[in-house]
Amino acid sequence: MRIVSVVGARPQFVKLAPIAGAVAAAGHEHVIVHTGQHYDRDLSEVFFSGLGIPEPDEHLAVGSGGHGVQTAAMLAGLEPVLERYRPDWVLVYGDTNSTIAGALCAVKLHLPVAHLEAGLRSFNRRMPEEHNRVLTDHASDLLLAPTPQAVAHLEHEGLGGRTVLVGDVMADACLRARETGRAAGGGAAFAGIEVPGPYLLATIHRAENTDDPERLSAIVDALADLPMPVVLLAHPRLRAKAEEHGIDLVRGALRPSTPLPYAQMIAALDGAAGVVTDSGGLQKEAYLLSRPCTTVRTETEWPETLVDGWNVLTEPAAADFAALATRPAPAVPVGTPFGDGRTAERVISELAGRVR
Repeated sequence: MRIVSVVGARPQFVKLAPIAGAVAAAGHEHVIVHTGQHYDRDLSEVFFSGLGIPEPDEHLAVGSGGHGVQTAAMLAGLEPVLERYRPDWVLVYGDTNSTIAGALCAVKLHLPVAHLEAGLRSFNRRMPEEHNRVLTDHASDLLLAPTPQAVAHLEHEGLGGRTVLVGDVMADACLRARETGRAAGGGAAFAGIEVPGPYLLATIHRAENTDDPERLSAIVDALADLPMPVVLLAHPRLRAKAEEHGIDLVRGALRPSTPLPYAQMIAALDGAAGVVTDSGGLQKEAYLLSRPCTTVRTETEWPETLVDGWNVLTEPAAADFAALATRPAPAVPVGTPFGDGRTAERVISELAGRVR
């Protein structure tokens, strides 16, 4: 069996790592195509080396641009690549422009498409990620759902016949990285900063939180006013928008750092008192590592994390923002809605069993 994986952004590299291991263990052929959607080294190549992923077989180097320009460049670059390899499956990951471009290009070439992490819904149609999820699910031949709730969403949309519950491959990667880090002695190192005592880990990068200068300023103000150090893993988008809007990230409780390679990020999360984020992936990783999460959004694709207060949705101007962000972990242990850490094996088994 030949699989072509289409990836281009940091969360997809993390999902790719256990899949690449499972493909190799099963003796199948795996072609990795990197669209170049994340071209910053801290968000791209360093993740491949840090996660033990083979170097991409193809690199499209599309770079940045508006959604239309970027997606169009991916389609143009992907078509000859998929024509050349003619795989048994094109595997797309998550909800980025790379995801929808990979699915659409494969469909146009009559190649079978499988969507890993299918069925997630925020029900916020202002988010480009939501468009990508819905369109990719409806275009794909096989929907690899991470949770029962994702299966329910797909069934509601008439896609139950294409859906298989496999679990969440991010749980594979997260739990493995945590155990590896703890075995090595644990501890997190941040670039250029020292963090004495307890700290919060924060990431802010979504367009709805960074494009509006008033909203971004409110978020940064709220983080800067917290009563403990906040290690802000500053995505290039955040740094660019903060500079554009004249917002200072180095003040108060804030300790800006560069994004970390995945294993180091999990170590930082494992050592944190809690998390403040707008990232879907970090909400889930905080839950998996039993760290309270405060999400600066009005909705989440991962409602499982809201159970028992492990994750709370809030606004930066909320009167109780500081209390939420610094709250202790709930007394009730986290559940296991994301599977047993062996999702990648099930994914490859499903793909092999359905080769036409």
